[in-house]
Amino acid sequence: MLYDKDTVYVIGDAQASVNNPITQRYSAFFIGLVVDTASHKIVDAGCSSTIPLTSEFVRSIFIGHNILHYEPIAEEIRRRYHGSSQKALIVAYKDAQKKYNHTLNGRKEQVLPSSGTV
Repeated sequence: MLYDKDTVYVIGDAQASVNNPITQRYSAFFIGLVVDTASHKIVDAGCSSTIPLTSEFVRSIFIGHNILHYEPIAEEIRRRYHGSSQKALIVAYKDAQKKYNHTLNGRKEQVLPSSGTV
């Protein structure tokens, strides 16, 4: 899949429980999000999982949502995702959201004109 030039990729991570197969395989839980910076909509998502269906299901939760609106996505995770990584998924999303905000702030600084004399 090709992504538009207005998209960015951010990864959020969190610690899952020690007995979680994801922790045993990857040492942490990760979620990757492709976000359209013009609309802040999540256009694609994936996560570290041991079962492909888990990643596909998580993807269905995130796609189409605005990454800047934390609570609607967190609530949907609590309502729909009942795997042992539920808390880790919410924490990883919050981490990805923080990184996205940092990316946005960096882009704004790049767009600003230099303060030197012309």
